[in-house]
Amino acid sequence: MKVGYARVSTQDQKLELQVSELEKYGCEKIFKEKRSAVKERPELDKLLAHLRSGDVVFVWKLDRLGRSLRHLISLVAGFKEAGVDFVSLNDNIDTTTAQGRLIFNIFASFAEFERELISERTKAGLKAAREKGRVGGRKPGLSDDAQTKAWAAHQLYEQGQMPVADILTQLQVSRATFYRYLEWAKENLSNKPKRRVSNKK
Repeated sequence: MKVGYARVSTQDQKLELQVSELEKYGCEKIFKEKRSAVKERPELDKLLAHLRSGDVVFVWKLDRLGRSLRHLISLVAGFKEAGVDFVSLNDNIDTTTAQGRLIFNIFASFAEFERELISERTKAGLKAAREKGRVGGRKPGLSDDAQTKAWAAHQLYEQGQMPVADILTQLQVSRATFYRYLEWAKENLSNKPKRRVSNKK
């Protein structure tokens, strides 16, 4: 099935030109978006959910689909994995042909080169910071308040009488934070402050 995706960035721009071109190339279903490339795009999400192996995605131009080269490469790589081909009408890219696949592979190579450069720069920056005595990332350990919540989370979880969802609500923490607290409590059990036992009767 030929599936089209048309997008303009503002309400003032018109979709008709893109839609007309997509229809001319036989698109049976066209998803129409009036959103900026950097915002959520529900129609693109619907397109991705609609696709099946053997489909072909058509766009008027590359910049109508991806918000960046990296995003575009990621989308088309996803198409390939799903058995879906991709055609950009004004960029002479058609992954159903050997020439189109070659052009897109060149784009993919540039994107990979960019990722490697960023990785190398990041590693170099971290190395320079370590040499100057600075280490990136969060400071180790938890604050006093966080430690209190961590011990409470551990105790409630070990008792097994309260669902995790209720513990999250009780402590007002996210699920990710809750499991981080459990891990911290497990690692620090030997240093856990012991409760004083009253001798009063």
